[in-house]
Amino acid sequence: MKQSEFKKRRKQFMQRIGKGNIALISSASTQIRNRDVDFPFRQDSDFYYLTGFNEPDAVAVFAPGREQGEYVLFCREFDEKKALWEGAHAGLEGATVHYEADDAFPIDDLDDILPGFLENKTKIFYPLGRNLDFDQRLLAWINHIRSQSRSGVVAPSELVSLDSIVHEMRLFKSANELKLLRRAATVSANAHIRAMQVCKSGLYEYQIEAELIHSFMSNGLRSVAYPSIVAGGSNACTLHYTENKAKLKSGDLLLIDAGAECDHYAADITRTFPVSGRFSEPQKQLYQLVLDAQSAALEQIKPGLPWNQAHDASVEVLTKGLIDLGLLKGKLKKLIKDEKYKLFYMHRIGHWLGMDVHDVGAYKVNDAWRLLEPGMVLTVEPGLYIPVDCKTVDEKWRGIGIRIEDDVLVTADGYEVLTDGVPKSIVEIEALMQAL
Repeated sequence: MKQSEFKKRRKQFMQRIGKGNIALISSASTQIRNRDVDFPFRQDSDFYYLTGFNEPDAVAVFAPGREQGEYVLFCREFDEKKALWEGAHAGLEGATVHYEADDAFPIDDLDDILPGFLENKTKIFYPLGRNLDFDQRLLAWINHIRSQSRSGVVAPSELVSLDSIVHEMRLFKSANELKLLRRAATVSANAHIRAMQVCKSGLYEYQIEAELIHSFMSNGLRSVAYPSIVAGGSNACTLHYTENKAKLKSGDLLLIDAGAECDHYAADITRTFPVSGRFSEPQKQLYQLVLDAQSAALEQIKPGLPWNQAHDASVEVLTKGLIDLGLLKGKLKKLIKDEKYKLFYMHRIGHWLGMDVHDVGAYKVNDAWRLLEPGMVLTVEPGLYIPVDCKTVDEKWRGIGIRIEDDVLVTADGYEVLTDGVPKSIVEIEALMQAL
């Protein structure tokens, strides 16, 4: 992502803050994995969205109208020894030259310098509750300023959620963001195709997971967007199954929910296919029902329609299909009203997608479901999960778990499926798996 994109975001962000106010946000911290080994660092999404700065131990300050510079970055000073052991880092000069901060100060001087930025400001925009240690430091700074009131210094009188502004901005994707999302989608789609091609009875779920990660990395995307779900047979009935250690069996389905991350932007794809390469008749009937539900939901993705309309469409198709197949008994409207379908379809149709796989953004505005607008990106992922111990249905249905998930962009006149590179019709899947 070019620095011009981050600069544009900061300008828009500070316009919403307004002069006389200030915003603060801290970076993510390194997390210890064991002893002196850290987990791979992943920057806080909001911090990265506004700064593009991909290092820990940093604080960004936004002060609209400040004469000496509106965007200030506190970060680590350059350390030659650290660079030798761990690699290059920006330092104060890099913060201004490469990341276009108006000014930069050592992070170790934060307690001495930052309180001065807060003096005589009306509001502080800050993600309160996200970093408890930083919360305490901020409150201490405010109390210190209050103690100086006799000298004419005024402390900020209001703390405002920074999230309310940044998350609304993040909900609408720019052309540059869509480029990264498309890249993540394409690489992830190819990985799913590879998984279908190599899948066979006798392999373990973790071997299929290894194929996915290999495909991601071979195409330059080193991070998964979330832990991959590779669930054979009845494991697919556990929605967030990640053990990925069971042996695949002929006659079972395999559900894979996996996506790569491209420069902090996530893909999220789910496909379900037969380990043997051919669906059984019960599997085929349930699979087609889920696919029909997704098609119905996609038809409700267009500007001006409420967020929940796609979910309601999927519920109606799935409930009617479950009645037709004998898994539910009763009148369609009554079953939907009583939410009897939730025995087999217990999650909603999808979620926002972006820098986080379950991305930020309000689903309701003023207690009403939000209307879709161009530039929003969401997942559409209906599913059916028939518990192994469900005594109310015929044994042939038990232990089958199916989900079909795509990443969808709301366009000016409808929608675009970003992940349509992965086969999902029964004919396409069977043809691909039997081609080798």
